[in-house]
Amino acid sequence: MRIIGGELKGRLFKPGKNFKARPTTDFARENLFNILANRIDFEETRVLDLFAGTGSISFEFASRGCNSVTSVELDHVHYAFISSVIQQLHLEKIIHLLRYDVLKYIPRCTEKYDLIFADPPYQLNSLKEIPDLVLKYQLINPGGMLVLEHGKSDNFASHPNIFEQRVYGSVHFSFFKPSAG
Repeated sequence: MRIIGGELKGRLFKPGKNFKARPTTDFARENLFNILANRIDFEETRVLDLFAGTGSISFEFASRGCNSVTSVELDHVHYAFISSVIQQLHLEKIIHLLRYDVLKYIPRCTEKYDLIFADPPYQLNSLKEIPDLVLKYQLINPGGMLVLEHGKSDNFASHPNIFEQRVYGSVHFSFFKPSAG
């Protein structure tokens, strides 16, 4: 895993052999952050990274100047890896790591975020429910968005809150915003 942009660009980290997470490809991550760079001010954006996995998305946001990134990851091995990288990069004041089941965290979350990124396991049975859960519990600030990474077998084109979809190889990003009012 490598950080592809910002002040930490080029830093490499190896998750190890026990790792089960499927990290977002460099190609997809680079394209996603190119899109986001034209839409948000990273320094003013509060981020929630759900199903953090390797932490690569959280590290990209921190590298680009985000001052508040909350990462949620349940798996102990993944959590420990993310925690060690946070310490190596001295990002303890920026990335707040929580070991929690995302589907239990969403209803209990009392914070609001400008950008929520969710990269659940593609085979997760409740993957299609994630946009509705995030929207139901009003976790997105006005003007903010949810970016959901998913495989080609999931299609959100008819969701009432979707405003864009992008495909980069086998990686699909669906962008959602809360309803006005």
